[in-house]
Amino acid sequence: MLTNCFASVFKDRALSNIVVTEMTSPLQAIERSANALPAMVKLRSGAVFYSGQGAFDEPAPLYVLGLNPGGSPTKQADRTIARDLAEWPNMPRHSSRYLDEAWEGKAPGTYGMQPRIRHMFEKLALDLRRVPASNVAFVRSLSEADLATEKATLLDACWPVHEVVMRELSVRTVLCLGGTAGRWVREKLGATRVFGTFRESNDRGWLSEAHVARDGRAVVTVTHPGRVDWRNPAADPTPLLRSVLKRDSSEIPVKENYDH
Repeated sequence: MLTNCFASVFKDRALSNIVVTEMTSPLQAIERSANALPAMVKLRSGAVFYSGQGAFDEPAPLYVLGLNPGGSPTKQADRTIARDLAEWPNMPRHSSRYLDEAWEGKAPGTYGMQPRIRHMFEKLALDLRRVPASNVAFVRSLSEADLATEKATLLDACWPVHEVVMRELSVRTVLCLGGTAGRWVREKLGATRVFGTFRESNDRGWLSEAHVARDGRAVVTVTHPGRVDWRNPAADPTPLLRSVLKRDSSEIPVKENYDH
């Protein structure tokens, strides 16, 4: 009887050790999913995460998704997705490519869409360095049209990573940069109910929209900051995103000093 008792104790301890061994942090789970990308994807020019690892290791109600990395897959052929993943741990833990990376030889955070995204997060008083950011597709292209024939393949390959990010970080709202990214994400999440809209008060009148899925997650599709200057009040979709974020009771990291 005593032997059986000890056997039971050791068995329980063994099971306990197995559970402890299998427990992983959000970051570990996300890294594992990214490293499991198909080789045909990892060998191509591209990038995966636009925030440092700190943003992927704590609850994050908001997740930012562009469509895909821009640039030339030919001129940047050596900047593969595999290389990007290998270098990610060397990126400052709390950093953002939208704030801290020099694009096209310009000062960090000053080129193209960077200051426009910075503007939005400053208005929201959110710390962009603590907000996870990525792209729906990780493969680099010169234009959106170049992705059209690969949509299904790229979504199937990349979406599992986003699923893990959203699950592990308890993401409630996805901010999509541009209509195509928004359509792809809404399709995946089943976000069909319109929650709110913002129409530019100019002659162009472009529309940004927020949709909610049955599970309560929201997809906010805004005009692309590469084409629209959000610093112009007539074209700034920030109030739409703010209204969606207010529906969540979760705390979102506040802004730290963005100055270098």
